[in-house]
Amino acid sequence: MSQMDKVVKPLPSAVSVLIVDDEPGMRSFLKKALSKKFALVETAASVEDAEKLRSRCHFDLLLVDIRLPGRSGIEWHEALDDKERRSDIIFMTGYADMEVAIQALRAGASDFIMKPFHLEQMMKAVDRCIERRLLKRENLMLRREMSISHSSTIIGRSDAMTEVKHIIERVAPTNAVILIEGESGTGKELVARQLHQLSGRQGPFVPVNCGAIAPELLESELFGHVAGAYTGAKGNREGLFSFASGGSIFLDEIGEMPLKMQTALLRVLEQKVIRPVGSEKEVSIDVRVIAATNRKLADEVELGNFRRDLYYRLNVLDILIPPLRERPEDIVELSHHFTRQLTSELGVKEVIWSHEDLISLQQHDWPGNIRELRNMIERCILLGKPPAEYCKMASVAEEAIAQQGYPLDWSLKQVEKSHVTRVVDSMGGNKSAAARELGVSRKTLDRKYKEWQEGTADKEE
Repeated sequence: MSQMDKVVKPLPSAVSVLIVDDEPGMRSFLKKALSKKFALVETAASVEDAEKLRSRCHFDLLLVDIRLPGRSGIEWHEALDDKERRSDIIFMTGYADMEVAIQALRAGASDFIMKPFHLEQMMKAVDRCIERRLLKRENLMLRREMSISHSSTIIGRSDAMTEVKHIIERVAPTNAVILIEGESGTGKELVARQLHQLSGRQGPFVPVNCGAIAPELLESELFGHVAGAYTGAKGNREGLFSFASGGSIFLDEIGEMPLKMQTALLRVLEQKVIRPVGSEKEVSIDVRVIAATNRKLADEVELGNFRRDLYYRLNVLDILIPPLRERPEDIVELSHHFTRQLTSELGVKEVIWSHEDLISLQQHDWPGNIRELRNMIERCILLGKPPAEYCKMASVAEEAIAQQGYPLDWSLKQVEKSHVTRVVDSMGGNKSAAARELGVSRKTLDRKYKEWQEGTADKEE
C-alpha cells in the first residue's frame, strides 16, 4: 500500500455547494439532486446574493450560470480571485459560444457545462471537482505528516529514555490503549507519534488537545453531529474519531476532559462505537486510543475530578516520560539535534557551542523541559548569544527571587503579573500548560494578558 493510500479520505458529506442561477427551476432541480449527496447546499439568484452567502460560509464548490442579472458569473471576482478561500467553480451556460467557454476557463473555472444537460453529466462534473479537491487535501496532509515524521525521532540515550524506547517498540504493534504521563514539555506527543508510526496502522494520526476545546463543543468535535443536533448545526459533520478511522487518536491533556465526556469516552473504549450528537444510531470505529496527561491521574481520581473506571481502562499500559532535569546526560545530544534543526529551518549558518555552553545546559534545571530547551536554543541562535550566558542570567534571576522575594513596595497586581509571566516563560510560552500549572483556566490567563496589554485594572476571579 502506498503512502497516499494510508491517508483516509474525508467523506463527501462534508462538502458544501453553492448554486448560483437566476432560473428558479434550475436552482430547485440542482439543490434537490445535490442535497442527497452533500451536507450543505445553498442557492442564490445573483452574484450579489451569492456573495452575501459566501461571506457567511465557505463553499467547496460553486455551480454558476454565466448569464446572470447584474454582474455575470465571469465577473464574480470576489470568488474567482479569492486565494485564501478558493472554491472550485463549474460554469453553466445555455449559449454555445466557444469564446465564452474559453473565457470562463481562463477566469479560473474547474469545468464548463452547456445547458440543457442531463443530471448524470452534471454529477460527473461535480464528482471530478470534489475528487480533485479531496486529493489536494490529502496531499497537504501527507506533506505535513512527512514533515513531522522527519523530526519525530526520540532523542536520548539515558537509561530512562532507553527504557521508554524499549516499551514503545514492544507495545506499538498492539491495539492496546496507552496512557503517557509526564510534565509539560517532555515530549508526550512525540512518543504518541512514534507509537503510531511503529503500529502498522494505515489510517492517520489525529492529535486532540482536550484542554484547548470548549467543554460544550468537545463531544461534537470528537464524535461529530447530525443536522439539527443544536442551533447552527445545519448539516452532518464527521467527528475526529471518524476521521482517525484505521489510525490513532491522541487525546492530549486527558485530565482536562469534563466528567460527562469521560463517561462517553469509557463507552467508546469498551464498545468500540461512537454516537454522533443528535443521532440515534451508533457507528462502529477502528481507532487506537493514546492518551496523555501532565497531571497525576491517580490523585485526580481521589479528588473526584477523574472517573476511577476510566483511569483503570486507560492505564492498561503506562509510559512515564522523565523530566529533563532527571536525565542531564541527554541534554548535549538534544542540544546538537535542535541546533542542526533550527539553523536549517531559520536559514542561518550552523552554530557550534563551546564546552562551557554544553556544561551550563546540563546544570540548568529546565522547568519547561525539552520545550524550554528548544526555545532557548532558538533564542540563542537568533540573538547570537551563547547558552551559558542565558543559563547564568536565568539562574541569577531565580536565585534573587528565591532569596529576596518580590520588592515590598510592589502591589499585589505587580506580583501577580510577574509570577504569571515567569511561569509562562518557564513553559516555553505554552499558555495552556502555564494555566494548568497556575491552577486557573486558559480563558482566565488570556483575560489577564489582555487586561495587562490594555492597562485596565484586574478584576477578582
